[in-house]
Amino acid sequence: MTPGIPATELSDEDLERELKHCHEKWHEIFISGSAEQFRNLTLRTRELELEYLRRFPDRVRDAAEKYAV
Repeated sequence: MTPGIPATELSDEDLERELKHCHEKWHEIFISGSAEQFRNLTLRTRELELEYLRRFPDRVRDAAEKYAV
């Protein structure tokens, strides 16, 4: 279980906002965050990305190949 509202329960707008936020925070946490922060961010990002791909498969080129959805 990752922190936050389950991705499946987010509105499309909230899903996109949360995913953008995770991508923006990734480098900062990778460089100076704790292992736990990095693990949590990685799990949350993966959850959000998979939900995004499920909802919007046509928006991501080669999504099935990237994530084996």
